[in-house]
Amino acid sequence: MSKQYNSYTEEFKKTIVALYESGKKVAELVREYDLEKKLIYNWIKKYGKVKTEAGFITNNDELLKLKKENMRLQEENEILKKAMVIFTQK
Repeated sequence: MSKQYNSYTEEFKKTIVALYESGKKVAELVREYDLEKKLIYNWIKKYGKVKTEAGFITNNDELLKLKKENMRLQEENEILKKAMVIFTQK
C-alpha cells in the first residue's frame, strides 16, 4: 500500500508558520489542519522569522539565498583578483 503525499502551496506553508508565530501551538495546528508535526517544524525552520544581530527580521529561506549570493560574489572577486595579477604582470 503506497502512502499518498499532499502538496502544499508556499502560501499555505507561510500561513501555518504565521499562525504558529502568532501563538498557536504545533499540536493545535496538527489537529486543526491534519498535518504532521515534522512538516510544520520544517516549514517553521524554512519560513519562520529570524532576528539578526543588527535588528533586522528575515527568514531562513532568505538567509540561504543571501549566503549563496555571497559565496558567488566572493568567487567572482577571487577570479578578478587573479586576473588583475596576470594582467599587471604583462
